[in-house]
Amino acid sequence: MFKFFTLLKSLLACTVLASALQAHAQSQPAIKVVYHLSDGIAQATRAIGNIRNHLAADPTAKIVVVTHGAGIDFLLDGAVTTSKQPFSGSIGDLAAKGVEFRVCNNTLVARNIDPSKVVLEASVVPSGVAEVARLQAREAYVYLRP
Repeated sequence: MFKFFTLLKSLLACTVLASALQAHAQSQPAIKVVYHLSDGIAQATRAIGNIRNHLAADPTAKIVVVTHGAGIDFLLDGAVTTSKQPFSGSIGDLAAKGVEFRVCNNTLVARNIDPSKVVLEASVVPSGVAEVARLQAREAYVYLRP
């Protein structure tokens, strides 16, 4: 009988500890991550997979995708992956999960692209590189470049 109570006491202590650890983890602020894309469709295709995996592992992560140069291409109407699948479904799915997409206006101007060609889920920022720097320096975002 003594062994039973000792085991029960140990089990109860483990349960209390697990609950305390879970409560501590839930009280932590969400990890904020900026994905920086500037290399075109192949990089964007990899990034979409990375972001899906990231959210599967940590659904509370706050993710912002900042693009400039060739990195904006997947956020233009009608863009397709390296395997010729439309990006629109993936972009919509990730946006519904809270992922934000930002496009560099300097790139739009330099490439003479009308901002109306940018998908609805994305917003235009004055400068992609300045946005990445701002998120890192002022908002404590972790930097990732897939």
